[in-house]
Amino acid sequence: MFRRSGQVCVATFAVDEVRVLRKVAGEVIGLLTDGFEHGDPVVDRLFPDIYPEMPADSADFRLYTEGELKTGKIDQAGAILAALPDGDGPSEVRLDAETAEAWLRAINDARLAMGTRLDIRADTDLGAELDDAAVHDPASSRVFQLSVYAYLGYLQESLLNALITRR
Repeated sequence: MFRRSGQVCVATFAVDEVRVLRKVAGEVIGLLTDGFEHGDPVVDRLFPDIYPEMPADSADFRLYTEGELKTGKIDQAGAILAALPDGDGPSEVRLDAETAEAWLRAINDARLAMGTRLDIRADTDLGAELDDAAVHDPASSRVFQLSVYAYLGYLQESLLNALITRR
């Protein structure tokens, strides 16, 4: 997927991959703008309490930091949208180091959000989970969502490897 070419990370995406990445990035932005509500497990996962045993201190910390963190997360998801082309056909994406790091953070946020919604835990065997879902209902939205979650993990690993490769 991603490879290093001089100072940039390069990948070629199929039309369906571009659509999925646009949808995922757009959903993260939507969650952080329109659907942002503490008490939502996804929001709580993306913005955990810094002092779980001290709710008042956590609320104070959130008051001073949450706006900037939220803006950063929106900008990072926006970096994915900005780098993806609108046209049909395979599309090459070239990311400088700063944009690649924004992509990594945005993909991580998307995976955290999806993992929370899909109830994926550290000990979840994603392959077995996907196989089980596919056996029960191969056309289910869960199969698609688990596939997207796995794809994002692959993409994140690929981009990270390209970033750390020196040429």
